[in-house]
Amino acid sequence: MIRVLLADDQVLMRAGFKVLVDSAPDLEVVGEAGTGAAAVELARVTRADIVLMDIRMPDVDGITATSMITADDDLAGVRVLILTTFEIDEYVFRALRAGASGFLGKSAGPEELLSAIRTIAAGESLLSPTATKALIARYLSHPDHLLSATPERLATLTPREREILTLVAAGLSNDAIAVHLVLSPATVKTHINRTMTKLNAHDRAQLVVIAYETGLAHGHR
Repeated sequence: MIRVLLADDQVLMRAGFKVLVDSAPDLEVVGEAGTGAAAVELARVTRADIVLMDIRMPDVDGITATSMITADDDLAGVRVLILTTFEIDEYVFRALRAGASGFLGKSAGPEELLSAIRTIAAGESLLSPTATKALIARYLSHPDHLLSATPERLATLTPREREILTLVAAGLSNDAIAVHLVLSPATVKTHINRTMTKLNAHDRAQLVVIAYETGLAHGHR
């Protein structure tokens, strides 16, 4: 059973999400929060697997709350799915950088939301690699998004890991990378997992963020 925490300051919105999530046999809502601070506290109390996090909330906003959750070692297993009014807005990149595993527009259909929760719970980023790359490229085209660009972060990676990270940022799936490098998909997955560990990345979306921030993926901007 996937345990879901709802964080949105609109009571009616939370009620709708609750009915939908609880209708799925493999999902259950274990808490509701109307502020970012409450979301962080309930994440600790409920031991939720997934937090559906609205960006704009009173008290502590969703991005700050996401950072607090992903930076807490006791909440290492909690993943955050950002909910936003607009599928691409000025806060999405900040949310991914804060540790969110992806984002979803509030206009998404019921099945899309349920599928998104399952995808995040499985340890994948919500967005397709290509969509992730396009989104991050848009935001990293502005200098103010490059403040933490430190190529030295990649020093621990092997040449093969750097090569695969570049392909991940280019939007290739594991299978496509395997074909491109003449490797097995299992080997590619192993390399990606090791890269995530070395770079302290939560998932594929975080790897793409790092690739762009460090300039490894500069050719795609």
